[in-house]
Amino acid sequence: MSTTAKPPARRKRVPRAERERQMIEVAEAVFAEQGFTAASMDDIAERVGVSKPMLYEYFHSKEGLLLACIQASRAELRAATERAVARADGAEDAMRQGLRAFFVFIREHRQAWSLLRQEMTLIGTSAAEEIETTRTQQTDLIAHLMAAYLDSSDPVATRVAAEFVVGGCERMAIWCERHEEVTPDLATEYAMNLLWGGLAHLAQQ
Repeated sequence: MSTTAKPPARRKRVPRAERERQMIEVAEAVFAEQGFTAASMDDIAERVGVSKPMLYEYFHSKEGLLLACIQASRAELRAATERAVARADGAEDAMRQGLRAFFVFIREHRQAWSLLRQEMTLIGTSAAEEIETTRTQQTDLIAHLMAAYLDSSDPVATRVAAEFVVGGCERMAIWCERHEEVTPDLATEYAMNLLWGGLAHLAQQ
C-alpha cells in the first residue's frame, strides 16, 4: 500500500508592515548595543530571520534603516506627548503631563533614546538631521502648548522658553540614565520645580 507524501507546509507570509516593524525593532536594539558604525546588516538580518538583500530592499542602506528607527521613535514620542497633554487641566498641569510623558518614554524605550542621543557620532549624516527634527518636533509641541495656555504676546519669549525646556530635559534625561532611583515622576517634579517658576509669570490670568 503506497502512501502519498504530504507537501511541505507553506510558510505564512508576513505582511509588509509587520515585517518592517520587526526589522526596525531589531535594528534599534543592535544600533543601541553596538553603535551605528559597528552594527552589521548581516547581524540585523540574521536576528530578524530574513536575508540581507531583503533588508536592503526595505531600507536601501544601513543609514536608511537607522533613519527609519529614528522616525519611528519620533512618531511614538509625539503621540505619547500629545495624549498626555490632551487630558491636562490648565497650563501647569499641561506642562507637568508633557514632561512626564517624555521621562516615561525614555525610561520605557531605552534603545530608542540611545539612538536619539548618539547625535555626536552621526554629525554630517542624514541621521543627525533626523535627530534635530525630533528635537524641533518637541520644541514645536511645547511652544504650541505655551501659546494655548500662556500669554503669547511675545512669541520670541515663548519660543526661547520652549527651546530651553527641551534642552534642559535632554540633559536631565541623560543624567537620569545614571540614576535609576530617579523615577519619571520624580524627574518631572524636579523639572517642574525649576521650570514653572520662570514660566508662571506668563500665565494668562
